[in-house]
Amino acid sequence: MYARGQGVPQDYNTAVKWYRLAAGQGNASAQSNLGTMYGLGTGVIQDNIYAHMWFNIAASSGNAKNASKNRDIIAKQMTPADISAAQTLARECVAKNYKGC
Repeated sequence: MYARGQGVPQDYNTAVKWYRLAAGQGNASAQSNLGTMYGLGTGVIQDNIYAHMWFNIAASSGNAKNASKNRDIIAKQMTPADISAAQTLARECVAKNYKGC
């Protein structure tokens, strides 16, 4: 709602806050939305590593539409070292049950 300004004033920072809360509960759509926010730099500082991480987490659940496709698009803009770092962050995030990601 906050990301699109539906029923509330558009506020990307607040959208990121709610996406984080839902992503932390394993919601694949919220995880994918966080990937989008990081990829575009809306509500957060643009960061392809975190975008890739969130898209990868969402894609691994199998329940997020376009997460794999978006991860692959972001990966084309990254170095192999960046992709490796994103994959490591994704594994650590899942191991921590999404806490502090």
